[in-house]
Amino acid sequence: MANASETSRNGQTPVRRDRMWFWTREALALSLLPGTGLRRWLVLGTFGGLAFAVGVGYLVRSFSSVTIPEFLPGSGEAILFLVAAFIAMGVSLARLTGLLSDARVTSLPEESLRNSILRHKGRERGPRFVAIGGGTGLSTMLRGLKDSSRLTGIVTVADDGGSSGRLREELGLPAPGDIRSCIVALADTEPLMKDLFQYRFPDGGPLEGHSFGNLFIAAMSGVTGSFEDAVSESSRVLNVRGQIVPSTVANVRLVADMSDGSTVMGESAIPSANGVINKVRLEPESPSPYHGASEAIQRADMVIIGPGSLYTSLIPNLLVPGIVGAISNRGVPVVYVCNIASQQGETDGFTVADHLIAIRSHCPDLKIDGVIANNNMADLNIDYEASHIQMGNIGDLGITLIETDLMNDEFRTHHDSEKLANVLLALYDKLRNVSG
Repeated sequence: MANASETSRNGQTPVRRDRMWFWTREALALSLLPGTGLRRWLVLGTFGGLAFAVGVGYLVRSFSSVTIPEFLPGSGEAILFLVAAFIAMGVSLARLTGLLSDARVTSLPEESLRNSILRHKGRERGPRFVAIGGGTGLSTMLRGLKDSSRLTGIVTVADDGGSSGRLREELGLPAPGDIRSCIVALADTEPLMKDLFQYRFPDGGPLEGHSFGNLFIAAMSGVTGSFEDAVSESSRVLNVRGQIVPSTVANVRLVADMSDGSTVMGESAIPSANGVINKVRLEPESPSPYHGASEAIQRADMVIIGPGSLYTSLIPNLLVPGIVGAISNRGVPVVYVCNIASQQGETDGFTVADHLIAIRSHCPDLKIDGVIANNNMADLNIDYEASHIQMGNIGDLGITLIETDLMNDEFRTHHDSEKLANVLLALYDKLRNVSG
């Protein structure tokens, strides 16, 4: 008869036995399931156990009359098998522990260990994507791709408004705001930590309007001695699955030359000028690219530009010397993800084709292979001025067009992370097969 510790409160279900059976069943299922990567290390561990047993046998032979074939002088066989056993079992244990630990750390709420391992292994086998941009659009896309791809986000640091602008002015740092949002998007950590990094201090105090994450990165810059190390360490704290890097660590300013001949200084001032932008440029004009951005491009399987503000998030990254050259030298597919809605003071009345023409005018050496655009023209349901971006004459540009429903049903001017991720993965397979 089961005792109280083995029986549930209703006196019927043996709790310990059920739990033991559950974990035994889960472990057996995991070991048999293809694609988890567990079996190879279980086999290695089994080999290690067998080698250990044989090594012990040879060791026993050295101190008894047991007859075992001898092929090395002295106790060489025992030493050989024991060393092989310890190496095999050690590697097996380390690999299994690391795999299970990574899967558990990155598991989603109420997700089984099996599904977490499969998701983790799927990401390790996924393509290497480098995404270039900034703002809400880039973080939305990264969030959708992080479970199926190996990601690097190259993020603009030209923002000079709000909390980022104040930190730039007071501490001379590159803008941390867009980088913070992308770090949170790729983070595998407790929701409370994500909320903490995105927390913005209320009005009425010296920290008014500041984001905690921005302050954290600024403080980390002081501790580590560099902005790039601060970004790296902040990513480690939030267990980021991927990499977030700035396009440059120089304290750059964005300048816009308008159609009326005027010049607008500063990223935050450009949209509010409500003029027609002819061209944007950086000051200083030739900031050094961050080496991590160039290295990521050199390993990429596909480069994604956008989504994000055309003139204030996307093009500033491409203006950093060496970025476009690295993309061209790599020779992998380059895809542009167009916004769903126009942005007042920046892309009023623009078509998808107009966006592409603007990128080409700033970066004539950049070859774009494909463009992804939204074709859901449902009411945007917003209280500010914006309109759907129509296609335009894309056929004249010689670029593969994928038009599909990308709209987030809740925030209709934003992309849906999952929809966009699925389209990007499908387009990657298509472009890879064409190039192959």
